[in-house]
Amino acid sequence: MKLCSACLLGIECRYDAKNNLEIASTRLLEEYKKGLIIPVCPEQLGGLPTPREPSEIQGMSGERVLDGQCKVLNKKGVDVTTQFVKGAHEVLKIAQTLGIKEFIGVQKSPSCSSEQIYDGTFNKKLTNGNGITTALLKRNGITTTNPPR
Repeated sequence: MKLCSACLLGIECRYDAKNNLEIASTRLLEEYKKGLIIPVCPEQLGGLPTPREPSEIQGMSGERVLDGQCKVLNKKGVDVTTQFVKGAHEVLKIAQTLGIKEFIGVQKSPSCSSEQIYDGTFNKKLTNGNGITTALLKRNGITTTNPPR
């Protein structure tokens, strides 16, 4: 059993109320249909609406957000750090309750990315770093991966 960013499985939960189904592999979708993958959206679990303003980490990484060293702001400048951290902890609770040891996250997300996130300027510039949920899951021994191709 695995957890996966819900948007990768066709659920319209992204900030713009769209999904990322176009980047999901056939293998990932087959596993989902067999009940081997549980979709999660940390941002919704944290209480954010869909659609919502795009948000970016201000300070380079999900780890720094978890450590209280930086914040997550939406494009209008509203601090949504609390909702992002809450959503990450909700995903961790699901993983721990079900004994899940793997999370497949969508890239560039301030929640789910495991390689690159936007740099906080809202100019589509990427920087190396983990999203908040990914950072929390890694800290708790859960493997995080990109979607299989």
